[in-house]
Amino acid sequence: MKRRQSLAALGAAAIAMVLPGLAYAAYPERPITLIVPWGAGGGTDAVARIIAAELEKELKQPINVVNRTGGSGVVGHQAIASAAPDGYTLGLITVEIGMMRHAGLTQLSGADYTPLALMNFDANAIFVREDSPIKNAKELLDAARANPGKLKASGTGQGGIWHLGLAQWLVDNKLPGNAIAWVPSQGAAPGLQDLMAGGVDVVSCSLPEARSLIDAGKVRPLLLLGAKPDRIFPKVPLYTDATGKTWNAGAWRGVAAPKGLPKEQADLLAATLKKIFDGKAYQDFLASRGFGAIYADREEFGKFMAEKDAGFAVAMKAVGIAK
Repeated sequence: MKRRQSLAALGAAAIAMVLPGLAYAAYPERPITLIVPWGAGGGTDAVARIIAAELEKELKQPINVVNRTGGSGVVGHQAIASAAPDGYTLGLITVEIGMMRHAGLTQLSGADYTPLALMNFDANAIFVREDSPIKNAKELLDAARANPGKLKASGTGQGGIWHLGLAQWLVDNKLPGNAIAWVPSQGAAPGLQDLMAGGVDVVSCSLPEARSLIDAGKVRPLLLLGAKPDRIFPKVPLYTDATGKTWNAGAWRGVAAPKGLPKEQADLLAATLKKIFDGKAYQDFLASRGFGAIYADREEFGKFMAEKDAGFAVAMKAVGIAK
């Protein structure tokens, strides 16, 4: 009896020692779903699909991209947060997760996920026409301060990321968030068209969205609200606030899982995503689209989302759209 008990104890100890390794090695055993809160064919969808293709190669399992649209991003983000934290549902969460709850659309925030990796960041830039009398960012601030509300800007809908980026910059420079009046548009392209036509004085959007007009010498980027120079337009001045800190205001995309994902799976996915980010296929994709190649690991991504959430609360209050 004692011998059998000893053997049983030894067997149990052996199993306990190897099971964690076996469990880790077994994941993933079946296909993984990657939820995208935005429609097929857009920039976020394109980022999701290149990540999915590279994940398939690394994890040796199919990665099914599912577009869950609606509610200004709420539907898809909620679907990610509500899924089982078993590693078989991931999501490409976007900048809107820091904005939606302040608009009263949802209670979701970045804290409702297991952050895995920030995979892309497109910094906010501010443009004028090439023939504008405003030659630099200081002159734009001076003009807005001298005649609040006279200048008009566009680039997205009311309360969209490019609107709030401009508002954050104004507030940080001790001006009201609406010191430059916002004219809503359906995106950067119609906003830039309005700039060319003289309907607005300023456009707030990303550098890639205005690339053709910059190359044609029709618009001038005054500054970039980013922490590092753009690789295509490295001479665009970076904004540094009064404390000497460079900003990272703009649109971003990152991979996350539902809150509560086991550490072993989170570690594996995070390491795989870092490998993908550093890989030639993903870097070539970002370069071809003009997308910003900025990465943050699990911990930094979580801090990044919390910081952006706090910033949006201030900006949305400044333009009167916070609930």
